Amino acid sequence: MIMPEELQSLKALALMGGMRGPVWVSSQSLGSTLGTSPQTASRRLQALERQMLLTRSVGPDGQYITITRSGEEELRREYSDYCRLFVQESGEYSLKGTVISGLGEGKYYMSLDHYVAQFTRALGFTPFPGTLNIRLDPSSLPIRKRLDQRDWIPIEGFTADERTFGNARCLPCRFRETPCGIVIPGRSHYPDDILEIIAPVSLRETYGLGDTDKVAVEVAP
Repeated sequence: MIMPEELQSLKALALMGGMRGPVWVSSQSLGSTLGTSPQTASRRLQALERQMLLTRSVGPDGQYITITRSGEEELRREYSDYCRLFVQESGEYSLKGTVISGLGEGKYYMSLDHYVAQFTRALGFTPFPGTLNIRLDPSSLPIRKRLDQRDWIPIEGFTADERTFGNARCLPCRFRETPCGIVIPGRSHYPDDILEIIAPVSLRETYGLGDTDKVAVEVAP
């Protein structure tokens, strides 16, 4: 089991770049970063190596350190614990951001019967033809990324009129008192800081929303 001081050292090495590839470290430089002696820093490196949380290539003036997959998993577990700490006391995840204009594609896609039928089954309501687009605040990005670990509901793509419509996924959420769903298109490289929200009503009209308004979306734990 990794000790707290060893986890602190692993985190420091990751911040130096050890998760991206070999990074040069001396016991003196690591000790300075951790506020310990070079001897203590050296012992921690040896302990992390014994636990196979990093690999070392030792030279006369220092060593090259690479954090292993096991080391990365330890850091991810620590990250998950902190994410749970900063979830609201109600147990809900709160994603905060600013209303922005979309490209008008949501209205088109939410009018296609094949998508509408699947979203209705998945979320329990017939979606209004349109989406509310939100650009997340930087402070909400860690929570948004954590939601990727949830069990999203798959939405299957289809072909119609010689055109292919892609897959998507959705996750139930709530906007104020209205049940909603977060929709993520299946295409790769969809930006993490953008949310598309579908609802049984026009959220803009129901709540008098305009671009630049600050809003929050709640997701159950």
